[in-house]
Amino acid sequence: MPVLDNMEMAEGTVERVIYQNAENGYSVAELSVGEAEFLTVVGILPYITEGETIKAYGTFTVHPQFGRQFKVEYYEKELPSTEGTILKYLASNSIKGVGKAVARKIVEQFGTESFDVIENHPEWLTDIKGISASKAEQISEDFKRQHGMRSVMTFCSEYFPPSTAVRIFKRFGGSAVSIIKQNPYVLGDEIYGVGFSDCDRIAKDLGMKKDCMQRVEAALKYILLHNANQNGHTYIPEEKLLGAAVQILNMDKEPLSDILDELIKNGTVYKKRLGDRKCVYLKKFYDAEKYVCEKLKLLEDKNIAYGISDINRTIKNIELTEGIQYAPMQREAISSAINSGVMVLTGGPGTGKTTVIKAAISIFEKMGYKIALAAPTGRAAKRMSEATSCEAKTIHRLLEMEYNDGVEPKFIRCEKNLLEENVIIVDEASMIDICLAEALLKAIKPGAKLLLIGDFDQLPSVGAGNVLKDIIASERFNTVQLTEIFRQAEQSLIVTNAHAINSGRYPDLETKSNDFFFIARENDEMTAHTVATLCKTRLPKAYGVDIIRQIQVITPSRKGNAGTELLNEKLQAVLNPPSPDKKEKKLRHVIFREGDRVMQIKNNYNIEWHKDDRDGIGIFNGDIGTIIEINPSGEYVTINFDDRIAQYDFTMMDEVEHGYAITVHKSQGSEYPVVIIPIYSYSSRLLTRNLLYTAVTRAQKMVILVGDEEIVKKMVDNNQRAMRYTSLSEMLSVYE
Repeated sequence: MPVLDNMEMAEGTVERVIYQNAENGYSVAELSVGEAEFLTVVGILPYITEGETIKAYGTFTVHPQFGRQFKVEYYEKELPSTEGTILKYLASNSIKGVGKAVARKIVEQFGTESFDVIENHPEWLTDIKGISASKAEQISEDFKRQHGMRSVMTFCSEYFPPSTAVRIFKRFGGSAVSIIKQNPYVLGDEIYGVGFSDCDRIAKDLGMKKDCMQRVEAALKYILLHNANQNGHTYIPEEKLLGAAVQILNMDKEPLSDILDELIKNGTVYKKRLGDRKCVYLKKFYDAEKYVCEKLKLLEDKNIAYGISDINRTIKNIELTEGIQYAPMQREAISSAINSGVMVLTGGPGTGKTTVIKAAISIFEKMGYKIALAAPTGRAAKRMSEATSCEAKTIHRLLEMEYNDGVEPKFIRCEKNLLEENVIIVDEASMIDICLAEALLKAIKPGAKLLLIGDFDQLPSVGAGNVLKDIIASERFNTVQLTEIFRQAEQSLIVTNAHAINSGRYPDLETKSNDFFFIARENDEMTAHTVATLCKTRLPKAYGVDIIRQIQVITPSRKGNAGTELLNEKLQAVLNPPSPDKKEKKLRHVIFREGDRVMQIKNNYNIEWHKDDRDGIGIFNGDIGTIIEINPSGEYVTINFDDRIAQYDFTMMDEVEHGYAITVHKSQGSEYPVVIIPIYSYSSRLLTRNLLYTAVTRAQKMVILVGDEEIVKKMVDNNQRAMRYTSLSEMLSVYE
C-alpha cells in the first residue's frame, strides 16, 4: 500500500455513479457514509459500481461549482455481501448482459452465492430462463474482467499511481498481476512511464535474485533502448554495453556476457562487427538500417536517367518562362534531381533550395510524373506548401497512419500498398530518424525517385539514427550542396550570421538596425528576466501585441536559471497569469491553465484529433499547441495544435509540458517569425557551433540573442558534434 501519511479516509457504499470515463477510469460517485449522509468522491476509480463498499484515501476539497468533495488518491473495494447490495450491484448495468430483471432472477436463484456462481460456475446461470450458455459465459467473462481490474489496482497501488495501473490493465487485462509476478520487467517494455528502476523495485519485493535472467535481459535492453531514445544510437559497442550493465546491475561482466549471447541467439538483439568494433543492436534498429540501405540501393539501380541536353534545354525554357536565371550549382542540382534515383540537396538558409525544388517539380510535372511532397513535422509541411504552392503532407499522413493499440505506428502505405507517386520530395530530411526512414522507403515503389532536402549542419534527428548525414557520408548517391547566398538573402543578418557561425566566424553582434540583435546581460538571472520582459512588454510595445503569438523562446538546455523549466514558469506568469476566467489544473507539480502554450514531448500515435472537416490521429514529439479548455468534471484538457483539436484526459498530461520556452532539439523542423535565444552558462557539452546554428536558423524574421558574448564565441569555436553510433553509412559503402 502507498504511504498514506497526511491522507484522510472515507468509507461507505456506492449509492450512485454520476460520471465515469471508460478510457482512464476517472469517476464521480456518491458514497453513503452514514445514515442519510452522502459524500461525493472523485478520482481514478475504474469500474466502480453501485452497491460496492469502498475504503478511499485522499483529501477533502471544495469544488467551485460542485462544493465539498473527496479527492481519491488510493482506494480498496469489497464486493457487496448482502442480497440487497448484491442486487443493487448487478442491477446497475455494470456487467454486460445483466439488467434489472436478470439481476433479480440471479439473486432470487442464488442469493449471497451469486458472485461465486457467476465467477466459477457460469453454466449454472443457464437454469434461469432467458440466459443461454453463450450469454452466461459473457456475463462471467465481464465479471472476471472487472475483478481483474480490482486485483491490478490493488497490486499496483504500492508502486504506481492509479492512472498507470489503468494502463497496465488495458495492456494485459485480468492476467496482469500474474504476468507481473512472473516477470515484472515486462512493464518496462510495454508501459509508457515505467522505467527499469520501477521494475527492479517490484522484482526485489517479489524476491527475485539480482542475477536472474529476466533482470539482466531487461537491463541490457533498457541500456540499448535508452541510448537509442536519448542519444540517437542505433547500436552500442559491446564493451560499452557490458560496462554500463555492470554499473546498473552491480554484477561481474562474465555472466552478463553469457546472457547477452543468449539474447543474440534468440534474436532479441543483433551483434555485428564493423572494423574492429563489435556492435550490439536492438533488432528493430538493425533491421531498419539494413532495410534502408537495401531500398536506397534498389531505387538507385531502378532509376531511368535522361539526356543532359534534354534537361538543359528544359531548364533554359523554365528560365525564359519565369524570367529568372539559375546559378551554376542550382542548375546542377536541378539536373541531378531529374536524373537520379536518390538525390540529396543540402545547404544553409538563403542558398536557393526552394528555387531548385520548384524547378524540379515543374519539370517532373511536364514529364507526367505524380509527385508527393512531405516533411517530418506539420510546421515543416505547411512551410513547404507555402514555398512551393503545392500540397505537402507530414510523412505520417502521406503513409496514412492509422490507429492501433500499440506504441509503434501502423501505416496503410507499406510494401503491400505502395504509394502511387513517381517522385517523393522530402524536406527537413535531417530530422528523419531510422525507423521513419524505413517506413517511408517501404512505401516507395521501385523505379520512383527520392529527393531528400535538408541541412546536415543542423542537429540530427531526435530519434535514433543519423540518416541524412549517413547517406551523404556514404558517397553512394548524388549530393549537391548549395553554398552561394543570393542577393535578397544577403540583406538578412539572420542568413549572413547563420553562415558565419556555420563556417566558424563570429556573428555580427553590433548592428542594431536589421533582423538580428544581441542584448548583453551579466548573469543568467538577468538573462531570464530580460527574455521575459521582451516577450511581455518590449516587443509588443515596439511591434504591436500580435507579435506575442509569433515569439518562440529557444534555449539550449532544460536546466539552469535560463533553461526551459524556470523560463516556462516565468513566461507563464507574465504571458498567461491566473484569472477567474481561466480554469487551471495542477498535475505532477505543474499548473496548466487555459491559454497556456504547451508542447507534446513524446510521439503518441493514438491521440485522435479533428481539423475542419477532417479527422486524424497522432500528436508528435515537439508539436506545439494552446490549451483551449480544461474540464475538471470530465478530467480532460482540449489542446489546439495548429488547428488540430485534440482531447487529453488528465492521465495523458504527463506527455505534455509548457512550450513558452523549448530546447533547440525540440525546435528542429520548425520555423518561427521571432526567435529569442538565451545564451547562458549551461553544460559545456551544449556549447557547440551546430546547436547555435540550428537555433538561429529557426527564425524567419527576427533573432534576439540575450546573454554573454563570450559564450557566443565559445559556441562558435567549438565544432565538436555529439557522436552517434550508427552503421547506415558503412552498410551503404560496402553494399554491392
